[in-house]
Amino acid sequence: MPSSNPDVVVLRGTAHGMSSERAARRLREHFPEKDVRLAGTPREERELVNAAPVATGLRLDPEVLANADSLRLFAAASAGVDHLPLDELAERGVAVTNASGVHAPNMAEQVLGDVLVFARNLHEGWRRQSNSEWRHFRGGELNGSTVTVVGMGPIGERTLELLAPFDVERVGVRYTPEKGGPADEVLGYDDDLHEVFSRSDYVVLACPLTDTTAGLVDEQVFRTLPPDAVVVNVARGGVVDTEALVAALRGNKIRGAALDVTDPEPLPEDHPLWTLENALVTPHNAGGTDEYWERHADILARNLERVDETGSYADLENQVVAPDD
Repeated sequence: MPSSNPDVVVLRGTAHGMSSERAARRLREHFPEKDVRLAGTPREERELVNAAPVATGLRLDPEVLANADSLRLFAAASAGVDHLPLDELAERGVAVTNASGVHAPNMAEQVLGDVLVFARNLHEGWRRQSNSEWRHFRGGELNGSTVTVVGMGPIGERTLELLAPFDVERVGVRYTPEKGGPADEVLGYDDDLHEVFSRSDYVVLACPLTDTTAGLVDEQVFRTLPPDAVVVNVARGGVVDTEALVAALRGNKIRGAALDVTDPEPLPEDHPLWTLENALVTPHNAGGTDEYWERHADILARNLERVDETGSYADLENQVVAPDD
């Protein structure tokens, strides 16, 4: 067993090619007075979590949780928490938070980049450069376009904020449209989305994959979209009907698509999306950023400050499981 009880345990793990050690360093910068330990082995995880009130990591193995008698808060280092034993954590009175928002700055920047590529027709320039072709091509303007962002979580809202200086009409779609947001118009999923799709130059998908959003952009939507429309997907591949997307791109039913996620994923080597000139495909890396662990640690630091002030593990930022205080 460790010689003293740690205040925070950072579990081993790697995200976007970076070790969770970065989170431990950041937390020590925030709280030099606290004992922040990095558990580098399964044994260290079991021993340290058994003695600590707070732990953070990408996952929580059953054998670690089984002995977590002192644990009061588990800060998941991911936005999704479906892989965690949430029911058991709740039964143990352990609060759970997630890392929602850590991807917002970089993923919104990728969306903006994708939109500008198609607005300025830069992908055509890249093709001509690869062929050593000095031949004029015409770019367009983003100015005056209508951009619809489906999903107004941190990524969607940040995307809408970045679009503000470009003098575009910004439409947002969210489950709770009454909350509003940084858009000129906010709709719900129960509204007539085909009406807004019919006037959208760009449709950005930044929503979770749910029963409501699965296959949301289907053959009917591609028939509704203007032929100059571009679809940008940084959500999940399953939000788009892939066969309908390929048919729309091949048939010039839409101008193009920028896809950081696909269905299936990984995209098979022989899939037609690789060869379509009006499709830009990146391997689900829009969320990769050098600031991943640091941003997660900053969320946890704010919550630790709240706990120190109130003595409560309720009403925390990004809380998904609240204890019965």
